[in-house]
Amino acid sequence: MKESIIGEKSKKFAIKIIKLYKILSDTKHEYVLSKQILKSGTSIGANVCEAQCGQSKADFYAKMYIAFKESAETGYWLELLHETDYISGSEFNELNSENQELFRILSSITKSRDNS
Repeated sequence: MKESIIGEKSKKFAIKIIKLYKILSDTKHEYVLSKQILKSGTSIGANVCEAQCGQSKADFYAKMYIAFKESAETGYWLELLHETDYISGSEFNELNSENQELFRILSSITKSRDNS
């Protein structure tokens, strides 16, 4: 299957989230917030992948909207991790910037349905 821009970006982001989870759980012994961000941060790409194999346009947009909501949730967990000093300002800025880019792309995709 040909990879899309959102597919590539969401997969790269998921890999970074998995690495963050490993650091948080292995070195900082943080297990609650790290598990939450692992779930939402990897779910973005999983839903994008599912959308690309959707059975219909409605299925495609439903999965993309779930990915959009997961991106919003991931932003929340990133903020909490930063504001509780589990991740540094530079770590937050990098991950938050990538997540915001995903959020904007997914917002554009889901809004395109409303305009069709």
